[in-house]
Amino acid sequence: MTVNIADLAKEFEVAPGTVYGALNDLGIEHDGMAFEADNDSLALIKEALADHIGSKEIVLKTNPTPRDVSNALGVPQADVQKALLTKLKVMATLTTALKPDVVEKLVSQFGYTARLEDAPAPKPAQPKQNGGKKGGARTRPPVVTILGHVDHGKTSLLDYIRKANVAAKEHGGITQHIGAYQVSLPEGTITFLDTPGHAAFTNMRARGAQVTDIAILVVAADDGIMPQTREAIQHAKNAKVPIIVAVNKIDRPDANPDKVMQQLPEFNVIPEAYGGDTIICPVSAITGEGVPHLLEMILLQAEVLQLTADPKGNLEGSVIEAKLEKGRGPVATVLVQSGTLKITDNIVVGQTYGRMKAMTDYRGNRMTEAGPSTPVEILGLNDVPQAGDRIEIAVDERAAREIAEKRATISRAKSLEAPSRGMTLSQLRERLNTQELKDLNLIIKADVQGSVEAVKGMLEKVKNEEVEAKVILSGVGSITESDILLASASEAIVIGFGVKAEPGARREAERRRVEIRTYTIIYELIEDIEAAVKGMLEPKYEEQHLGTVEIRVRFQFSKKGIIAGSYVTEGKVTRNAQCRIRRANVLVYEGKIGTLKHLKDDVKEVTLGMECGLTFDDWTDFKEGDMVEAFEMVQING
Repeated sequence: MTVNIADLAKEFEVAPGTVYGALNDLGIEHDGMAFEADNDSLALIKEALADHIGSKEIVLKTNPTPRDVSNALGVPQADVQKALLTKLKVMATLTTALKPDVVEKLVSQFGYTARLEDAPAPKPAQPKQNGGKKGGARTRPPVVTILGHVDHGKTSLLDYIRKANVAAKEHGGITQHIGAYQVSLPEGTITFLDTPGHAAFTNMRARGAQVTDIAILVVAADDGIMPQTREAIQHAKNAKVPIIVAVNKIDRPDANPDKVMQQLPEFNVIPEAYGGDTIICPVSAITGEGVPHLLEMILLQAEVLQLTADPKGNLEGSVIEAKLEKGRGPVATVLVQSGTLKITDNIVVGQTYGRMKAMTDYRGNRMTEAGPSTPVEILGLNDVPQAGDRIEIAVDERAAREIAEKRATISRAKSLEAPSRGMTLSQLRERLNTQELKDLNLIIKADVQGSVEAVKGMLEKVKNEEVEAKVILSGVGSITESDILLASASEAIVIGFGVKAEPGARREAERRRVEIRTYTIIYELIEDIEAAVKGMLEPKYEEQHLGTVEIRVRFQFSKKGIIAGSYVTEGKVTRNAQCRIRRANVLVYEGKIGTLKHLKDDVKEVTLGMECGLTFDDWTDFKEGDMVEAFEMVQING
């Protein structure tokens, strides 16, 4: 007969992944979901499982400390303290003696039982006949994000999964987009985050939220590994999320899945066929070939991860995306991670608060409550929260408001005192003095691939006894907002060689206090990094972007000569600022702004959305449509 692993897990009151691992340890063959056995064999297997699963205990001395528990479990001390605080509501230092009941509850959070040295050994676990207990941690659906290079079929794959498993069940086949949706299969449910893949890792991770359980890396079988694929792999690895590779477009005549398999090990992604642990699934988003197998592998990976949550526990959740809608007010898409979110709850979300007014699922249906791994759209907050903000329950709306306002006040004070994210080269020396840093994380962007490889190769050789430069991402093209988000999450410095930062990237870098350094001479770049690593960075002048101005008309002014009638499209422009003028992205002038006028008055500066008149030192060959980039040189103290 066929024995289902999930049913066995219920009997032993453990996660399916625990049974899966025990079967592997005992050498019992199975296909990941079930195995064949007669009644006599099954009885022997259950007896062996009872002994094996029951042996998952640790022996501790009487009144152990969190440090003792950490060492016995082999998990970081911070994770043990976090479990004490968030799950058990116990404040304890690493040397605090813990009571026996606290120790028992603490180690159970990590899937173990505890036996104190003076306590008798418990009997092995035995399967129960009544089908499991009520409440407590239960298996939850995996949360999946899809990553990959542009045009490799991420959207097509999502669309096929939606049409095959979601849209047919919705009213009229129309989906209300809330940034996430669920697929229900006979074997289980999967939650897909339908948001830009990098945002699911970087922006949320930068705010302390880890929402994704599994990353699906889509690679086209006719194209292979591309720059954005490498970037996607790095995002997933930085977030320590397991990767399943979907080799797409196998229906094409020139498809070559073997090429992809051979390329992956270069990026430390080792397929199972090569002795690694990365699952590879050939699929076609057009014909649907291989998609059911991919979904099955997602569920199998989820079983191995033993994803559980307590629907009756403390509420934990994160904001996936948020926006301000006309007629509805602040709208947030929320992923519940533990506990249950109810329509009557008073909640605090980051620096916002409110009483739940409405809650809908991904189909637009009204809901009264949502359990773990359920994505919902909520109304009732006083303002728009940020992606990655955590959700908490408050006693009442007044308490929620007080907590949110206190957080906002603290956040404003911190932003004025010191940067909360990112790092500058001048701060590196302070980190070295306090021995807080081992790696100097760098993100490199250059104008051509040859420059990328040259800069990367030289920087990776820069190191001393205390610290070394570590390139976590490199690529061709301008510095983007995605680069800044990754730098913020990993405390990296962004290096540009022969390229500039996009306006959105500059704004994000300023907000997140991420340093961008641009160079045109490679030895200056290397010298700066070497000086930083050695803790001897000298003060230097660095270019700071002020704003962008579009020249819209040329006109003659009696005393000032030819004036450039202009409009400020970004930031601001100041009198005597240095500038570059580009015509169709080609540099035509570099110098200083002479006079600056608003209407008929000479002014010191004009800001975004204002019209102005400009002249330039000894240059009048400007034309309508030219773009003026204003900047100033500021001293960077070491």
